[in-house]
Amino acid sequence: MTKLSVNINKVATIRNARGNNLPDLIQFAKDCEKFGAEGITVHPRPDERHIRYEDVYNLAPIITTEFNIEGFPNSTFINLVLEVKPTQVTLVPDPPHVLTSNAGWDTLKQKDFLKEVIAEFKKNNIRTSIFVDTDIKNIEHAKETGTDRIELYTGPYAEEFAKNKDLAIAPYVKAANLAHRLGLEINAGHDLNLANLNYFITQIPFTKEVSIGHALICDALYYGINESIKKYLTCLK
Repeated sequence: MTKLSVNINKVATIRNARGNNLPDLIQFAKDCEKFGAEGITVHPRPDERHIRYEDVYNLAPIITTEFNIEGFPNSTFINLVLEVKPTQVTLVPDPPHVLTSNAGWDTLKQKDFLKEVIAEFKKNNIRTSIFVDTDIKNIEHAKETGTDRIELYTGPYAEEFAKNKDLAIAPYVKAANLAHRLGLEINAGHDLNLANLNYFITQIPFTKEVSIGHALICDALYYGINESIKKYLTCLK
């Protein structure tokens, strides 16, 4: 079954709004695992507007499932990952000012850069994944970077899903099948939710992991975190 990794950035955003430790990020991560999440994802950004670098160090020893650290591989991020040694690092092409990840890598133009970074992480036994869109050329050149996995950027899928789910999923099936043939494992993330997740997984059943934060935390306001995680796990069956 596809694993659910809960992105806890939004929990840190709420905590930072008041400058104290409510909600307790560490306890929240523990509870997510207790309620069935199979991974915890964090995405520290240079301005530390949600997850702080200190959070990453504090989370590392308490996570018992898979720890996934996302981010743009500048020198600070690279050093953080090499010190923490998470299960997986997901490389995203975010410039510092963006609100949220909204594009994948150009794996042709940035191939040499990615190859160098990925080689360093793999030398330290850290599984690598890179954020990509469904452009076939980007999938082909992703293979040449040496990455273990790709994470399909599902923003366009989520946006189109309510209008025409078959058209929405079509480029993802094509990209995923190619990646699968090339020997790349597949993750997915961005705007996946209770409405569109099951259909995505049904069409691409070999998806290894989905990383979900914003929608899941919003659902938790209504259902509670325990029930929300259960609902997402049900979607993944």
